[in-house]
Amino acid sequence: MLKTYDLTKKYGKFLALDHANIEVAEGECCGVLGPNGAGKSTLFRLLMGFLRPTHGQATIGGKDCQHEKVAVHSLVSYLPGDVRLFGEMKGRDVLEFFADIHPRGNRERSYATAKRLDLDITRRVGYMSTGMRQKLGLSIALATDAPMLIMDEPTTSLDPNVRAEVIRMIGEAHKSGRTVVICSHVLSEIEDICNRAIIMRQGHVVHDQNLEDLARRHAVTFQLAQPLPSVPDNLRDRIANIRQTEGSFSLETDGDLRDVMAWLAQLPLSNMKAQRLGLREVYDRYHAPESEQAA
Repeated sequence: MLKTYDLTKKYGKFLALDHANIEVAEGECCGVLGPNGAGKSTLFRLLMGFLRPTHGQATIGGKDCQHEKVAVHSLVSYLPGDVRLFGEMKGRDVLEFFADIHPRGNRERSYATAKRLDLDITRRVGYMSTGMRQKLGLSIALATDAPMLIMDEPTTSLDPNVRAEVIRMIGEAHKSGRTVVICSHVLSEIEDICNRAIIMRQGHVVHDQNLEDLARRHAVTFQLAQPLPSVPDNLRDRIANIRQTEGSFSLETDGDLRDVMAWLAQLPLSNMKAQRLGLREVYDRYHAPESEQAA
């Protein structure tokens, strides 16, 4: 459904996105993670054709995002990271405008979505709070029945109850068969609704994680006063990222934990702990707090 080929964007000497190769299959829900400046919003703007790539190509539904923008926009319902709408128009008028210009828009769905988000659409946009404008943007995007939904920080500026409702609605869109690409700083949101997560750092795609596979992985830590023996042949494809710091060891396992624990139990180790590996642990490999990186 979505493909990028060495997609690159430079601003002068600054490299905002560097040879990104991403593929999202039809029906997937893919989360894009990374701090500010990682290249997430640049990626989304390139996908929508709002920026011209320095190098490379992006396609959605087989249509070139730069040269076939009208066709791409008909396939996508898009929420930008900074929702800017017509200040003099009332919320209802904005909903109707976007429902009418998008080939897959629908006024009644827009009204129903706004009601579900508890948005007063009789108020002028210029008098709306930041959170209300975000709800209005969400009402436009979620009510447009395009096959792909691209959302840049959809829950920003929302209170916890509305955040939870938005995540439910995005999950419903995915379950209905729509392809979803969502950018968020909140890892728990990505874990709740996505089946895949892409991690970005300084314009690079540094990790692509299937979350169903991640659910089968564990992190094991222990202390051992001798070198760790070679991993048995039958476990080599299930143990990764072995690290040692002054007698403390850590490793990651994939699949059934029992065989790994049986091997470790033969060693004179102590203080062994095993816990399920989450998205936070994977994310922190690339974006750990500075205090941890310096340790």
